[in-house]
Amino acid sequence: MTKKIFLQAIIKFMVGLLIVGLLLFVPAGTIYYPNGWLLIIILFVPMFMAGIVMMFKNPTLLKKRLNAKESEGEQKVVVALSGIMFLAAFIVAGLNYRFKWMILPNGVVIIGTIVFLLAYVMYAEVLRENTYLSRTIEVQDNQKVIDTGLYGIVRHPMYSATLFLFLSMGIVLGSLFSFAIILSYIPIISKRMRNEEKVLEEGLEGYKEYKLKVKYKVIPFVW
Repeated sequence: MTKKIFLQAIIKFMVGLLIVGLLLFVPAGTIYYPNGWLLIIILFVPMFMAGIVMMFKNPTLLKKRLNAKESEGEQKVVVALSGIMFLAAFIVAGLNYRFKWMILPNGVVIIGTIVFLLAYVMYAEVLRENTYLSRTIEVQDNQKVIDTGLYGIVRHPMYSATLFLFLSMGIVLGSLFSFAIILSYIPIISKRMRNEEKVLEEGLEGYKEYKLKVKYKVIPFVW
């Protein structure tokens, strides 16, 4: 089973790498797009390492995340909107570099890179804390409410991590226009969280009490 999961993970990894590369470098009109290479390195190197760790430490979680498919109609719409968002953001970033519309200064790109890497660390910590974590909205067998660590601060730390990950991508790519496009992720995850909390309240024992204990969804004192 481990060999099958490994092969599946490698194929998905390579396909993802190829797609992101095409979306960035074709619109840029060149492979000499430094910000594009920077994003690919900080996105795919940690992803590869995380995949290796999951394969040895928790292959069940890796398999679950590789084979995730949404069953909720509302969430299929959310996934589609997210895909369109990334498609537009990456293409616009390449075009922004090609035509020199508005290139962000290196100092800003460095800050964006730091935020991205810190968000990746947070993402990894969420995976470590919550073994029930899934890419789809569902209540699993024997699932329990997690209310410690990051889950004691906000109810959806995974979305906290992805929010900063995705928003910083536009900055890493040096494109303010891409950053503006990725701002649409805020209403997208807001829609997803409303549906997710409804499912959890109905199917997960103790979740209603957890909501009363932890007030904020994504960012303490803000959201």
